[in-house]
Amino acid sequence: MDPLHSEIFNYKGMKISITQTGEGRPLILLHGWGSNSRVMEPVARQLASIRKSHLIDLPGFGKSPPPAQPWTIDDYTDLVEDYIRSLDESTVDLLVHSFGGRITLKLLTRPDIASRVDKVVITGGAGMKPRRSVSFYLKKYTAKTMKAPAMLLPGNLREQALEKIRSTRLWKRLGSVDYRKLDGVMRETFVLTVSEHLDELLPQIDHDILLLWGENDESTPIDQAKRMEQGLRRSALVTIEGAGHYPFLDRPKKFVSIARAYFEG
Repeated sequence: MDPLHSEIFNYKGMKISITQTGEGRPLILLHGWGSNSRVMEPVARQLASIRKSHLIDLPGFGKSPPPAQPWTIDDYTDLVEDYIRSLDESTVDLLVHSFGGRITLKLLTRPDIASRVDKVVITGGAGMKPRRSVSFYLKKYTAKTMKAPAMLLPGNLREQALEKIRSTRLWKRLGSVDYRKLDGVMRETFVLTVSEHLDELLPQIDHDILLLWGENDESTPIDQAKRMEQGLRRSALVTIEGAGHYPFLDRPKKFVSIARAYFEG
């Protein structure tokens, strides 16, 4: 088994945890929201003979501390760009999951750093505007109704009233599972990142991209993958049967065989 090597990347006073394994050209792996780099270690180990993987614990996850202030997708993209620039190699490949897909779409629209990215695999990538269900709108308008009386109050009283509303059981049930698990700066970061939809960026991206999706993905459904494929200039969508939002865990051999063939091609 290929050994894992840990290092710290200093970024604007933050100590970002990086795990490395394998040999060859650099492969940057970005995990999803609420996860960390460890979930992608099995993939990195399986690709260790052809790529040197760099698994980043994004700020607020794994061993990397949360940012001092709420971050946007652009802030996370700035970090990844800075790390890529710190590497000696002229180009890198990317293998990204879920929230990592948001960062990657942003990264590939920045000409200077996009020129240093070669092959890209996005699996279960987030960023497309979701198709809302009836339950979503029910929760949305329930929340607005709950807040309406408080919004009529003057400044300080308004904030006190809103704080009481946010502490109620009903309000907490209105938020997503990810939202309810968070507090403080990461809760605000979550809101900033998930509320930004990146559909309009797709035509600006000129990279060859492999979209590798679990056919049963419920977090980023296959219709989002198809919209991403249609919006990108050069992409191919491959679905993995019997896999959900984590196809590299659900069907690891299938996932790695496809990813390896793509990176070696």
